[in-house]
Amino acid sequence: MAAMTVHLDVVSAEKKMFSGLVESIQVTGIEGELGIMPGHAPLITPLKPGHIRLVKQFGEEEVIYLSGGILEVQPHNVTVLADTALRGDDIDEAAAEAAKKAAEEAIANPSADFDYAEAAKELAQAIAQLKVITDMRNKVK
Repeated sequence: MAAMTVHLDVVSAEKKMFSGLVESIQVTGIEGELGIMPGHAPLITPLKPGHIRLVKQFGEEEVIYLSGGILEVQPHNVTVLADTALRGDDIDEAAAEAAKKAAEEAIANPSADFDYAEAAKELAQAIAQLKVITDMRNKVK
């Protein structure tokens, strides 16, 4: 017997990253981790920078980095709208490390025109990108 599935679309400002049937989705909402499976109650919530882990039909997993966005769950489909979405293979690890270091330094040594919220957002995005890379490496082992 085939597992139950729901249709998922992951869309960024640039392009559609994924469209297809999934068995489950894990994503970080503004109030914590969310697990979405077929039959989940309707929901709309903001997403934090992080990743979406989806289990496709027949069990294959995929991880996509999200800069944040909106999750909408309807009875027969789920939509993720993100400003930026990147497949793990497309993340520039050196650039993410550099962005993390720059944000940490800006927070540690604020200048006169320092914007804490912007620095915190950049730090969260860099950490989320690096976590996607780490998760992919651990899965390959």
